[in-house]
Amino acid sequence: MVRKGRIVFFFTVVLAIGLLIGFTYDKAANNINLGLDLQGGFEVLYEVQPPEDEQITEETLNSTVSALRNRIDVIGVSEPNIQIEGNDRIRVQLAGVEDQSEARELLSTQAELTFRDVDDNVMLSGSDLETNGASLTFDDANRPIVSLTLKDADKFGEVTKEIMNKPTGENLLVIWLDFEEGDSFLEEAQKEEPKFLSAPAVSQVLNTKNVVIEGNFTVEEATNLADLLNAGALPVELKEVYSTSVGAQFGLQAMEKTIIAGAIAIALIFLFMLVYYRFPGFIAVITLSIYIFLILVVFGWMDAVLTLPGIAALILGVGMAVDANILTYERIKEELKAGRTVMSAFKLGGKRAFTTILDANITTLIAAGIMFFYGTSSVKGFAVMLIISILVSFLTAVYGTRLLLGLWVHSKALNKKPQLFGVKRKDIVNLSKGEEFEVKITFDFVKHRNKFFIFSIAFLVFGIVTLSTLGLNLGTDFTSGSRVEITGKGPLSEEKIKDQFNDIGLDANEITFAGDHREIAVVLFGDVLSQQEIAEVKKHFSAEYGAEPNVSTVSPQVGRELAKNAFISILIAFLGIIIYVAIRFEWMQGLAAIVALAHDAFFMVALFSIFRIEVDITFIAALLTIVGYSINDTIVTFDRIRENMKREKKVKTFEQIAHIVNKSLLQTLTRSINTVLTVIFAAAALALFGAEAIRPFSIALVIGLLLGTYSSLFIAAQLWAVWKGKQLKKKRKVAVES
Repeated sequence: MVRKGRIVFFFTVVLAIGLLIGFTYDKAANNINLGLDLQGGFEVLYEVQPPEDEQITEETLNSTVSALRNRIDVIGVSEPNIQIEGNDRIRVQLAGVEDQSEARELLSTQAELTFRDVDDNVMLSGSDLETNGASLTFDDANRPIVSLTLKDADKFGEVTKEIMNKPTGENLLVIWLDFEEGDSFLEEAQKEEPKFLSAPAVSQVLNTKNVVIEGNFTVEEATNLADLLNAGALPVELKEVYSTSVGAQFGLQAMEKTIIAGAIAIALIFLFMLVYYRFPGFIAVITLSIYIFLILVVFGWMDAVLTLPGIAALILGVGMAVDANILTYERIKEELKAGRTVMSAFKLGGKRAFTTILDANITTLIAAGIMFFYGTSSVKGFAVMLIISILVSFLTAVYGTRLLLGLWVHSKALNKKPQLFGVKRKDIVNLSKGEEFEVKITFDFVKHRNKFFIFSIAFLVFGIVTLSTLGLNLGTDFTSGSRVEITGKGPLSEEKIKDQFNDIGLDANEITFAGDHREIAVVLFGDVLSQQEIAEVKKHFSAEYGAEPNVSTVSPQVGRELAKNAFISILIAFLGIIIYVAIRFEWMQGLAAIVALAHDAFFMVALFSIFRIEVDITFIAALLTIVGYSINDTIVTFDRIRENMKREKKVKTFEQIAHIVNKSLLQTLTRSINTVLTVIFAAAALALFGAEAIRPFSIALVIGLLLGTYSSLFIAAQLWAVWKGKQLKKKRKVAVES
């Protein structure tokens, strides 16, 4: 008899969740902080340059950060992100800045104001100014000037008295901003545009606190100078070693494209689950919807910053989250085919799938954690979203599915209806007739192992030759230099782009085009563009195309560090995973898993070399994601092998090992194919419809997913079978000899 109360409770829960999502979704989405690649802005990594013979202390770094915050308050950015990195670096991220060039200049200018005589001796300094004592005002001719308020009128009187008593032509009080060693008033006075701000003659003693700086200022220049002086001088000099900037219009377009790609990916995944898994697929659609909502809520609670790779991680996370559902549903279908009731199939299938899901998620968490620890800001954003996705998906896909599907199972409404789980009656064994469910070995994976090994070795040799001759198409993240990305309203021509750069004094020799209609031009420079050159590029192309170009610069030192960290992160990920797999399974399976991972990683690098796809820092994020996914797939296979080994009890020959491996691979084959399909839906949608900035990343994911499935099916398990067979042979030999 059907227990209708449980069904009513199911619809009540779903309705309540639906209403909660409907009424709070907008608020949850609006609470999320958008990164600079989604709303425009810039990121700069400064290296602190202390005065000679001085050490950088924690106090120096903290006071520099405080001074930068004061300047950011002047700019008016509501949620700046300033972090101290290592012993001598400060990273500044400002999203939503309208005038990036002005903001960067305001941040990096040291702003040490000094009043000097003509011999460059310091008479007064910025420390003699009142706090917030600078302001914009106008003289009698309505020209903009900067008014200053001094702390001590008597001190200024003594200074003006000393200057006044000097001979005519030398009775000047020279006002400098950021006087440097080697600067000279006498030399600068000969120039058409001297470095000092002004040099008024002093003809009388001035016992006053009010001083003005006159010059050929525009209103904007006078305002900026006043703001700088009020913010205070930086205690040290800052040198840019890495920077990236994104135009607001580009950020908006990137976000819109990626959201559309995400909607397409999620719709495809939902449709696939409904068609293939029937009623459980409907439950999966509900839990996945809850998962997406919870991700946004948790991200908002954490006050984290959502970046373009972060959206990609969310979309990819949907594909990965569905893996837990697929694992559970495939287990339930298997138990139904074995002749069990819906109730026992549900309980046993969920129980057997749980440990596999747990192991698979932990290994992916290892890769994501390493990505967060060693990654740059954009990679960290991807890693944070991936970690949250894994944790939340575990709750929704495991416990959420168990609760919602359990209500229907315990209501008995699904009894004797295996077709609702996608199981045909003809596939169910009849236990009353003594039939037993057995997997038919339709393909002998182990028998053909040498073919797969030869194919992989052949491609390995080809990949080594390709890499040694062509190398990788490395982006500025690893090679250092500058990268300018220009977006036009139609097809761009190489000749025109070159001419436009020549107009601002730059040689654009390395140009590539992207976009469906060549509307995006990417220009690479071997040198790091200066702050002034970046400002010129942005101003020129904004006027030309109505959209501010994206500019990123990487110093040689940072480029080397990024490459080093990328290599270290992959090695640590490999080490962490092999240790975990060896503990949970056995050392030979751990070693086989690492060989498969190295296989996938190398193949992906080789394919990027062959097709000349640009390798940037997000490629490492894609590589580590694939490492996590590939080991996920391999663990599912090894988990089933371990289970089947226990059932066999006494395994003594290679033939028995081969049978177990073939059986396990066929048992998990549908899950492997379905999982890779759902994740590829997400990755392919990002590659085809997402923003250009994450296209190489998305392509890397698609390639890596296919490679991960190949290595799990044809490399890892077969390697283990060969090694295990040799181990058993040695044991038998020792037993005979003894």
